[in-house]
Amino acid sequence: MPRLAQGLRRGEDAVVRCQWAGSDPLYLRYHDREWGLPSADDGRLFEKICLEGFQSGLSWLTILRKRERFRVAFHGFDRERVARFGERDVRRLLGDAGIVRHRGKIESTINNARRARELAREQGSLAAFVWSFEPPPSDRPRRLTWPVLLRMPTTQASIALSRELKGRGWSFVGPTTAYAFMQAMGLVNDHVEGCAAREHVEHARARFRRPRPQGSR
Repeated sequence: MPRLAQGLRRGEDAVVRCQWAGSDPLYLRYHDREWGLPSADDGRLFEKICLEGFQSGLSWLTILRKRERFRVAFHGFDRERVARFGERDVRRLLGDAGIVRHRGKIESTINNARRARELAREQGSLAAFVWSFEPPPSDRPRRLTWPVLLRMPTTQASIALSRELKGRGWSFVGPTTAYAFMQAMGLVNDHVEGCAAREHVEHARARFRRPRPQGSR
């Protein structure tokens, strides 16, 4: 059996994947069925950017294991409902052992729900705003290998997205967090060359209809 390139791992099912997917069944399903597939669903986008904020300083697998409880605690990340949270809700969330009990991140999520509501009213949808930061092909590596990916914790697009969100009052949306969000939601395809999911994601991105801000043609 040929030796795999750096950054790849062959699973017990003989499927070659990005090395970071490891062997945990939950992480494998996330890698195979979610990560990198494009979405224009405002609810999914808002949930993801919130969870990326909670992940700061932790592993994504930790957040993934708590994701269902997060969904219950934050009412499915319905931005309208979360935007109405008050101090009583903050205390409730701080007492919920099933989520990450970090006051700053909880308050950030509530704030960001309010900012997302404003942004959607202005742009027509959160998706339209987010997808306007998709980088052009000319800004992407010609061949995405693991060493190349390691040199890209942020990109010009993620820096621009982070700057714009912060300028609109969002928090816990630094350039690294913004890039992780972009990777997960399919604005880029960062499955490395040789990963079984890369081609599938590329086909999904080719078929994907990009949302446009309201008023654009």
